[in-house]
Amino acid sequence: MTKWVYGFGGGSADGDASMKNLLGGKGANLAEMSSLGLPVPPGFTITTEACVHYYSNGQSYPADLADQVKAGLAQVEGIVGKTFGDASNPLLVSVRSGARASMPGMMDTVLNLGLNDRTVEGLAALSGDRRFAFDSYRRFITMYSNVVLGLSHDDFEEVLDDHKDRLGVTVDTDLSAGDWEKVVGDYKRVVEDRLGSPFPQDPHDQLWGAVGAVFASWMNDRAKFYRRMHDIPESWGTAVNVQSMVFGNMGETSATGVAFTRNPSTGEAKLYGEFLINAQGEDVVAGIRTPQSLTKAGREEMGETKPSMEEAMPKVFAQFVDVVGRLEAHYRDMQDIEFTVEQGRLWMLQTRNGKRTAKSALKIAVDLAAEGVISQEEAVSRVEPSALDQLLHPTLDPNAERKVVAAGLPASPGAATGKVTFDADEAERLAEHGEAVILVREETSPEDIHGMHAARGIVTARGGMTSHAAVVARGMGRPCVSGAGEIHIDEKAQTFTARGRTFKAGEVITIDGSKGEVMEGAVPMIEPELTGDFQTLMAWADQVRRLKVRANAETPLDARTARGFGAEGIGLCRTEHMFFDDTRIAAVREMILADDEAGRRQALAKIAPFQKADFVELFTIMTGLPVTVRLLDPPLHEFIPHTEAEIDALAASQGLDAGKLKKRARDLHETNPMLGHRGCRLGVAYPEIYEMQVRAVLEAALEVKASSGTAPIPEIMHPLVAMGPEMKFLRELTDRVAEAVFAEAGDRVEYLVGTMIELPRAALRAGDLAQHAQFFSFGTNDLTQTTFGISRDDSGRFLQAYLDKGIFEADPFVRLDQDGVGDLIKIAAERGRAERADVKLGICGEHGGDPASIAFCEGAGLDYVSCSPYRVPIARLAAAQAALVARGGEAREKDR
Repeated sequence: MTKWVYGFGGGSADGDASMKNLLGGKGANLAEMSSLGLPVPPGFTITTEACVHYYSNGQSYPADLADQVKAGLAQVEGIVGKTFGDASNPLLVSVRSGARASMPGMMDTVLNLGLNDRTVEGLAALSGDRRFAFDSYRRFITMYSNVVLGLSHDDFEEVLDDHKDRLGVTVDTDLSAGDWEKVVGDYKRVVEDRLGSPFPQDPHDQLWGAVGAVFASWMNDRAKFYRRMHDIPESWGTAVNVQSMVFGNMGETSATGVAFTRNPSTGEAKLYGEFLINAQGEDVVAGIRTPQSLTKAGREEMGETKPSMEEAMPKVFAQFVDVVGRLEAHYRDMQDIEFTVEQGRLWMLQTRNGKRTAKSALKIAVDLAAEGVISQEEAVSRVEPSALDQLLHPTLDPNAERKVVAAGLPASPGAATGKVTFDADEAERLAEHGEAVILVREETSPEDIHGMHAARGIVTARGGMTSHAAVVARGMGRPCVSGAGEIHIDEKAQTFTARGRTFKAGEVITIDGSKGEVMEGAVPMIEPELTGDFQTLMAWADQVRRLKVRANAETPLDARTARGFGAEGIGLCRTEHMFFDDTRIAAVREMILADDEAGRRQALAKIAPFQKADFVELFTIMTGLPVTVRLLDPPLHEFIPHTEAEIDALAASQGLDAGKLKKRARDLHETNPMLGHRGCRLGVAYPEIYEMQVRAVLEAALEVKASSGTAPIPEIMHPLVAMGPEMKFLRELTDRVAEAVFAEAGDRVEYLVGTMIELPRAALRAGDLAQHAQFFSFGTNDLTQTTFGISRDDSGRFLQAYLDKGIFEADPFVRLDQDGVGDLIKIAAERGRAERADVKLGICGEHGGDPASIAFCEGAGLDYVSCSPYRVPIARLAAAQAALVARGGEAREKDR
């Protein structure tokens, strides 16, 4: 019989932390904390396998799940001495999601489940606090109605606001027991009015409704979006955790909070977090009330007046400090912890490896290694490579003028400038049109995830450092200012007002998430300095990685940037980009218009000095390192204007024959130019083009060798080769020109001749190519296009449907298709090496900067990856992690 339910609590558990795939991260850690003897409210976990069964069988539960849940409830009842559904001694539970990868706020939760018109009276009698009981009941009705019954929070907020207005109060804690009874009555009427049936009273019906809602939330829009963003497979499913309730809303000796054992923004080794007295957990994470600091030092640093937990609850705080210290030592990593204090008694509700910024991740990893808690290799495995992108971009110039218009909490570091927008959908729409936007909200909710991702930065008027906006922004690497209470938002007018200044939607602001400031206009930025922990960790990474990392670069700026980021050469220099410069495009067009070879050579002679100068500059920057030069690749028609009006204007400005230019444009027109007269086909049809480029490359190499004393290492790459005879022709052309250049110069440089593998035939017949090619560079952009028969430029029209329906787990132009395109790469590598054992193998498509694709390259035995300059550090770290995994080292955890 399959075990679908695993219990925990009372000092023991059926599972442990190693069972994250089955129990989800939350369930596995609740089991682990229980076994450690920590104060964990008892409960049970319904496994991720039950969720998979649910979706694989028409959204139905396994046949024996109900009996196992009944047994799990009975075990909890035995530990706490209460009975689920009993009118006089009721057990109440929370029902929470818990995927194996942390997805904060993306799925649903129901608290206080088990309350009805009878059990609320029992809870009031047991607690001796009628106000608390009905406060809990109104919370349950709101949450259950929203999560399970599909009603809007707004329906209930309107009712509560009306009661507050009638009573003349502003905060929930001012309402009495009698007030909450009236609110509950009105809430139930809202449910019956909207649904035509009363609010569910049977606790068992409530429980199964909540379980179904949690499973269903695995497939809600925000969860799907988050999974795509963080590469979490849909097939994993989520667990469901049913846990006995403990109450932080039982008066002044009760509280709830969230803590990090180290600062998630900076990595500083200090307890960091917030709490609220007389509240439940949702009040903290939802940003509904602005919480208080945990520590006295944190309160003083933030300039808060309300007492910290350290001051308000010193005995419980001392116990809490001991527990969180034990948890960090046990897990050997910074922990994100949720807790509740019920009438002076501490309860631990969750622990997990905390979301953190890249800066924080680096510091924590390096510090833990320095403390001897983890090894240097473990430190390398602890940092998400893609997170480094946060560190590689400009920050605000400290000397620039700042017109601060509002201040809040420094929720997520970094800086951003953009146009104000108040709507997540609008933020996404504007971003798709290339606009930089700042999302300004009263508070964010999980439904805003797509807009937060699209925005350059986020500002909220309410919420603390552990609110939804803060946690999600840190995980995304988006700057965020939260709890900016002086900002007053008028959504109807699409404005916000602060310090007497009104900003309309579309106006530009700048935010500094490190200081918690909102500024008027655009503030100048400066380039980052990558020192300290970054350099330390990258040095450790370089010690363990096998793959070399090069950059795709053809401009001096890109080459210098790449070298500064640690690139070990250029893996792709696209020479056609050099042809579009204003100083040489005229000669290119003259070549295209030429009637014969002599005319083309005459025009090419004008281009040659520019080409040589380009290569001299690149070779100088990359002295001593390999530079792969791809010869002309695009079809010639790309160098000619497309419309008749543009051709007429060009002809008039440059003294060309408009009629001849139009005729040539018609002659060059192709129905499918990506599969037309381009790449090496140009070199075969017009050898003089490639002869000029080869000569320019080698003359430049000789000049740099003479001036610097160190020869560059040019690798001459012929694109779009499909057949052995093509490669033979091109190799002979290259070698013939090289010998002529060396004879003229009386000197030589070493060089390689190779091809870009971007056609399935080239991969399948790699042995033929390797007879003449000394290296293969896999152009995975085009290889993906030709393998799938999908245009990268046009696939956006339908690719999302494939992702939504689970046909693609990831965009194949972002994440390498390892089954199809990957097989072709492996075949080419095997057959190429069988013919030429020392053939050099690399990848230069956009996949060269994707960590999962880099892991594939390590497994396939490639020699190097090449990526855009700003992704070089990402590739270096990903290559190190891939090497550690390949040799059985510490694999980085998926839920970081």
